[in-house]
Amino acid sequence: MTDTSAPAPTSPDVSPAKMRQVVAASAAGTVFEWYDFFVYGALASVMAPHFFAGLPDAQAFVFTLLTFAVGFIVRPIGALVFGKIGDSTGRKGAFLITILIMGFSTFAIGLLPTAATIGIWAPILLVTLRVLQGFALGGEYGGAAIYVAEHAQAHRRGAATGWIQATASIGLIGALGVVLGVRAYLGEEAFREWGWRIPFLVSIALLGVSVWIRLQLEESPAFKKLKEEGKTTKRAYAESFTEWRNLRIVLIALFGVMMAQGVVWYTAHFYSQFFLERILRIDSQTVNLIMITVVLISAPLYIFFARLSDTLGRKPVMLFGMVLMLALYFPGFHYITRAGNPALAEASETTPVIVYANPDDCTFQLDLTGGAAQFATACDIAKGALSSTGISYTTLNAPIGEMAEVVIGDDIRVRSVSAVGLSASEIRAARTAFSERLREALATAGYPTSASGAMQNWSFAEIARVFSEKWGVIAMMALFIVAACALYGPQAAALVELFPTRIRYTAMSFPYHVGTGWFGGLLPATVFAINTATGSIYMGLWFPVIVTAIAIAITFLFWPETKDRDIHV
Repeated sequence: MTDTSAPAPTSPDVSPAKMRQVVAASAAGTVFEWYDFFVYGALASVMAPHFFAGLPDAQAFVFTLLTFAVGFIVRPIGALVFGKIGDSTGRKGAFLITILIMGFSTFAIGLLPTAATIGIWAPILLVTLRVLQGFALGGEYGGAAIYVAEHAQAHRRGAATGWIQATASIGLIGALGVVLGVRAYLGEEAFREWGWRIPFLVSIALLGVSVWIRLQLEESPAFKKLKEEGKTTKRAYAESFTEWRNLRIVLIALFGVMMAQGVVWYTAHFYSQFFLERILRIDSQTVNLIMITVVLISAPLYIFFARLSDTLGRKPVMLFGMVLMLALYFPGFHYITRAGNPALAEASETTPVIVYANPDDCTFQLDLTGGAAQFATACDIAKGALSSTGISYTTLNAPIGEMAEVVIGDDIRVRSVSAVGLSASEIRAARTAFSERLREALATAGYPTSASGAMQNWSFAEIARVFSEKWGVIAMMALFIVAACALYGPQAAALVELFPTRIRYTAMSFPYHVGTGWFGGLLPATVFAINTATGSIYMGLWFPVIVTAIAIAITFLFWPETKDRDIHV
């Protein structure tokens, strides 16, 4: 609840023109860093064969997702390092360093040789650069949000920081837009061969502009005041994580809003994209158009919900977003399947697929050791081939000694093969041959090889056709985005208001990046892994459902309303 007995919050003496400069400079740099980070997510499926060649299709894709996720895993480390710098020496210096690290790491990805050239060193170097990106981004968000909030008028703090929240969508739009433009100009074959490098390489120009803009900024009023009074801290870690009064707030932030933020936002923006392209087999151009559409919708919604929180409060607006998404997970993705690929939905209902196999012959399909002999049993080859098609299946026990077999409907049977003891090349050949036989059998049974109505070009007529045919998918995706925006829009202001000035950068950044980085960044790979292990394209959704439900309870019970707090004391 709001403390109505507290004195009115103070506001810094910042002119409207200066405030616009602060918001524009902070947002411009953050847009660039989100562009850098998201362009990899947009190119994950294209880069997989270049850096993880030789692995089974499903495993290569998951390695690519995990390489995307590794940037998120290290974000809390960046939050700790740059948080301490920001609390000890100032906000401005910290996020100047982060933008330089992010920019050069992204540019370097565009120059990387592939596995065909340098073998195992290709994925190692890719992972290293993703680690540097995540490390830099760990210090970026907190610095930008705090810098803007500490300049803003108290009654407009949500509206001002809402622009920082919107930078995520603008960065994603930029990433998708550049990918789309290069893809259309070069053609699909050239783009997949070498053109995927261009979106990474053009970021060097954006880096120069962003650094120049940020060099024009001064230190925030709240930090200046703290420094003048001699109250800056050299013990940011100890004060944040060993003093219960502060640790308690960190834990509430992490297991309340931030844990939900991770799964809600990344389900809406990233897993849904993987689901459309990988599971429903909708062509990549159509998926790009859908994602650009819903992300364009999201940009003003961040500002709207952030401004709304200045009136209604941060807590009710964020809870609305969580509850809405919780209600949408399962019905939403079922609806997207029916609207996006109705032939697949119908075939799954009328012609179920069953894998009969000896359970001792089956291993967890996403064993990430990467060994050449992985998934060589008849059961593994059968389930791996089905997983790569995005088709749900049920696994039943076969008599001991019997070869694994895929049964489609009532009368189509595809006997698997065993490649145990064969060389790596022979195992790959066995998998490929079985996958081809399986795809032919699935097509005979009525399973589509791709969604109908692939986008042929980017003419107005084609775009209008896609909108008319895929309006159901776009509408459901828009509802996902509304939920994500309601949760994310007020979040920067809410987090800044939650923590004291002297440890704000450290204490705020760490739970933010654990929540979004670990729960959100790992979500696509986690959901895909659960789907593959269970044989259901929906079972993995239990992960975000459970996390969101827990976060709703914690936020409702323990999160204080903060919109009227004075953040300058």
